Amino acid sequence: MKTTKLIKNMILMGLVGITVLTGCGTKDDDKIKIGITQIVEYSALDENREGFIKALEDNGYKDGENIDIDFQNAQGDISTTQTIAKNFVSQNKDLVFAISTPSAQAAYNSTKDIPIVISAVTDPVSAGLVKSLEEPNTNISGTCDYVPVNKQLELVKTLIPYAKKIGVIYNTSEVNSEVQVNELKKYCKEYGYSVVEAGVTSTNEVNTAISSLVSKVDVLYAPTDQLVVSSMPIIVQKTLEKKIPIIASEKGSVELGALATCGINYYELGYESGKMAVEVLKGEDISKMPVKEGKEMEIIINEDTLKDLSIKKPDDERIVYINTNSL
Repeated sequence: MKTTKLIKNMILMGLVGITVLTGCGTKDDDKIKIGITQIVEYSALDENREGFIKALEDNGYKDGENIDIDFQNAQGDISTTQTIAKNFVSQNKDLVFAISTPSAQAAYNSTKDIPIVISAVTDPVSAGLVKSLEEPNTNISGTCDYVPVNKQLELVKTLIPYAKKIGVIYNTSEVNSEVQVNELKKYCKEYGYSVVEAGVTSTNEVNTAISSLVSKVDVLYAPTDQLVVSSMPIIVQKTLEKKIPIIASEKGSVELGALATCGINYYELGYESGKMAVEVLKGEDISKMPVKEGKEMEIIINEDTLKDLSIKKPDDERIVYINTNSL
């Protein structure tokens, strides 16, 4: 009888152990799985991601509690964005947050079923991600970082009134960049500027391209192009040597030494994407959710660069000044 009782106790303990393990597994499985794919580590994109996560938290979705966030950074490599996207699909993520055009395109190429919320994408339509901003009709929606180029040209008129030739360096293989360059050409024609282009396909080409460009232009326009922003230190160095100002499309480039930008707040843009993700997680049909554009614009000037270029400080209360050395 003792032997029988011992066997029963062992069986009972085994069942309890299985129940505990099964319970733990169920708890993990119940968490909503969110994959975040980001093209490169960069201040604007990092802030965008932080805003997204904060919006989730503010709406009751906390990493480690009821959601499981898997953040992956492609470190600027396009093939890696595709690998990340495929892994997210094989892991059956419930939602993907794609930061940047290449990351969004890789995600969309990998799945037409998992909801994909995007941000820091300049033109989702031209990128082939949605049918229209008003009604995507795909498994994608989110926010875009489009800023009319004429806003940047107004800064050229104010800060560099003598400028006649505007240079632009961009990645010829990025749809996002082509859209911005075409718009630059259109507005420059209206403003009476001529445009000098320098197309590149890798960071190895940037040094040669920018060295040639600075001898032909009065000011450089830097689009929201991941290859360009990741090469900003060398671009700033070469332009400052020739006293050529850089008007950028976003704050991160100004933090790295570009002169100025009229841009959007990437943290707020990410936060808006996070709120949209919450709606999707609650059952909203993402294919019917309009893509939203950043509304709040801010003029940011790098005060150190302003002094290095001997440009007079504008008298405008709207301007936010930053100092490279204090960042």
